Amino acid sequence: MKILMVLTSHDAMGDTGHKTGFWLEEFAAPYYVFKDAGAEVTLASPKGGQPPVDPNSTQEDALTAETHRFEADHDAKAQLANTLRLDAVNATDYDAIFYPGGHGPLWDLTDNADSLRLIEAFVAADKPVGAVCHAPTVLLKAKTASGEPLVKGKRVTGFANSEEEAVGLHDVVPHLLENELKRLGADYLRSVDDFAPYQVNDGLLVTGQNPASSAPTAALLLEQMQGR
Repeated sequence: MKILMVLTSHDAMGDTGHKTGFWLEEFAAPYYVFKDAGAEVTLASPKGGQPPVDPNSTQEDALTAETHRFEADHDAKAQLANTLRLDAVNATDYDAIFYPGGHGPLWDLTDNADSLRLIEAFVAADKPVGAVCHAPTVLLKAKTASGEPLVKGKRVTGFANSEEEAVGLHDVVPHLLENELKRLGADYLRSVDDFAPYQVNDGLLVTGQNPASSAPTAALLLEQMQGR
């Protein structure tokens, strides 16, 4: 069982002067869900090498058992520091693909040609695609074999408008994920309360709403893989 995890290479929060990147917990929790299930995990990013970590995700209130486990895991840290370049990755080498969130993907993975190539290849090969929090942005430009938006008519979730407002970035992000998914005809679903775990599987698409959803979304991806 081979899983490709794709992280952002983008580190600037628009023109605010603040840094962003991937959200540490949204990487660490799925990474260990996959590793503990015996999966071989490969990491990639658009630029390769060390992806930027959102500094807010390393603050005390954002740390979890999984992030502490990662910080003590020298092999995992070395692997993260040496991600493959996305343009060198082939979908045929993996059984599933998973995207951790953070705000970074909104900028560099929404219309990344290599990412879209991989997503469309995974779907064409009947392999599942997972994404959590802001990372479902990677699905926005993906198409079906007939040229329709991949998310059209699909039950999906992702970081909600109200959650973006709650973190004060509603007017900073390049687009609001909830709005864009709905615009493309997706059946957008979410938790009753902001920041509560929520994840959904529809066909090959497995999506999670927010950081609290990262481990459950990874587990749902594994279920999808094992059920094929």
